[in-house]
Amino acid sequence: MLKKIVATALLISAGLAHAFAPQAGTWVVSSELDGKPGRGLAIDVQNDTFVMQMYAYESSGQPTFYLASGKIANNQVSAALIRYSGGRYLGSGALSGKEAGNAGTANFRFTSGTTGFVTLPGEPEKAISRFNFGYPFAAPSLVGVWSLTSIGTDGLLSDAVQLATNLGPTSTGNGLVASPDGLFGCEHQISGNLAGSVLCVKINSQGQLQRSYLFTYSVNDGEGYSMRSSSGTQQMLSVRRLANPQGTGTGLVYKAGEPVAAEHPALRAHLSDVAAHGFAD
Repeated sequence: MLKKIVATALLISAGLAHAFAPQAGTWVVSSELDGKPGRGLAIDVQNDTFVMQMYAYESSGQPTFYLASGKIANNQVSAALIRYSGGRYLGSGALSGKEAGNAGTANFRFTSGTTGFVTLPGEPEKAISRFNFGYPFAAPSLVGVWSLTSIGTDGLLSDAVQLATNLGPTSTGNGLVASPDGLFGCEHQISGNLAGSVLCVKINSQGQLQRSYLFTYSVNDGEGYSMRSSSGTQQMLSVRRLANPQGTGTGLVYKAGEPVAAEHPALRAHLSDVAAHGFAD
């Protein structure tokens, strides 16, 4: 039974073996993330079109930027890195930038929605990652409204849940955050085989385990697996934050204001049991 849950954790850490779109947002070269000004990447993917804007520097130290666009397939893309100059500056009149040369080809390969590698002209391949500057790996970052959708042999399943109350840490995590009715809870795992991921469990009012979720996420999006209690069948999982801890929507309108219920005594027990043992065959 432990093998299934460990295998899930290993699959997540290695990157899911299916096609996915890299998350739109600010990305960084991981080895250059030192808290000081440096290079950065703005990445977006719409349908199969990949666009990357890169802010960098000339050999003289002057700042510059590049644009690359191409078709992404099998989580990879190669595109010309085009430099621009002569555009509008602060306080100027109407000006249009012009291409100022092709720096070469940039090659990207993504290992998950938030991690990957880039090979820039004249440089070896380097790891890149989605830059997360607003959500630490801590219980308060889970507060908000979430949508969890899985697909597999159990069919297409979806849960929308508001996580509102920090019930304190379990033996493997740093704070179990539960829904107002106390029947759904999630926690960052900081020890054991699932360390580095988020584990959630859903129970019914009788305290019976209905489903568990295991995923990694960055900012508003995540990916992982869900499992049904009766069989342990794994389903691919897509996770989306619908509202942040302050109640501000991230793209959808929702109805808030549910009354807060006391912690269900089975919620913590089931989360700790899944974290330690997984599902029985």
